[in-house]
Amino acid sequence: MRLTTRGRYAVTALLDLALQTSQQDSAVSLSDIAKRQSISISYLEQLFSKLRKRGLVTSIRGAAGGYHLAKPLNEIDVMSIISAVDESVNAMQCEGRGDCQGGTMCLTHDLWCALSNHIEQYLKNITLAQLLDMENVQSVSERQHTSTKDISIKDINTITLSNSEANPA
Repeated sequence: MRLTTRGRYAVTALLDLALQTSQQDSAVSLSDIAKRQSISISYLEQLFSKLRKRGLVTSIRGAAGGYHLAKPLNEIDVMSIISAVDESVNAMQCEGRGDCQGGTMCLTHDLWCALSNHIEQYLKNITLAQLLDMENVQSVSERQHTSTKDISIKDINTITLSNSEANPA
């Protein structure tokens, strides 16, 4: 099975969005998600375009703009997120075509087909609401939120220092 960065980042970004919207009422900006999750903002823009088209998020334009989840947390499952960004969780080398061994079905085709089905069902049964309830999700989120604040304060101090050095009194 191969789940690419695109699928992992989409799940991570929506989980981050879910965490933030559960703590605040305003829209969440992609730049904030990008900082917390160390994901390129341009990559997030591509992902969120697909997520919006699939009805998983809504966008708000303007100064206070950003994103909201389009559905309740318990209605967004991990498989829907992965599918929305054109990913699959197929463990079969032939991707289900049955042509993996010289144009014919391989000896282990049924094994990999069954595994793919189990993985897909497992991910369909995990919602963002369930992920939010996981202990590690909460503790990692708190750490990321704190480190993002620390970075912002350091950036402000650096800018202030640079400006005061450039304009001595």
